[in-house]
Amino acid sequence: MKSKDIIEKLELVSHPEGGYYKEVYRSEESISHSALPPRFKGERKFSTSIYFMLEEEQISHLHRLKSDEIWYYHSGSSFIIHKFDQIRGYTKRILGCKIDEGEDFQIVIPHGAWFASELLDKSTYGLVSCVVSPGFDFNDFELAEAGKLSSTFPEQIELLKKLTLR
Repeated sequence: MKSKDIIEKLELVSHPEGGYYKEVYRSEESISHSALPPRFKGERKFSTSIYFMLEEEQISHLHRLKSDEIWYYHSGSSFIIHKFDQIRGYTKRILGCKIDEGEDFQIVIPHGAWFASELLDKSTYGLVSCVVSPGFDFNDFELAEAGKLSSTFPEQIELLKKLTLR
């Protein structure tokens, strides 16, 4: 199946970070604001889930969330997941189905970590699902600026420029 067929079949739309997505689940129940950590402003659904796709040279640009996110591999190219955080510095993992080659079927991104993704094989597409808990809210989404992160990760300046929109 071609990527355009999957985009049409799953009704994917452009995502602000790059690539395509469609929300497929948003829990009916919510967590009250008083029960959440102070980083949240207002209540959040228990969890949300999306399909997410990149094609060829597309990048899921560097961003962070106030919630934890789990990525699950489905099909196509494996994904390179770039993660930057204050404690561990820069790390790179591969999300895919070749577990005998060190790839993982799922990868957890802890809240507050900056992360981006790109395809390992840029001649095709890659399809994943992402679950966010507490549930995703665009108020909890922040795109990175290379200049602001370059002092924290000076050894990764060129990569930061590649992975950011600004």
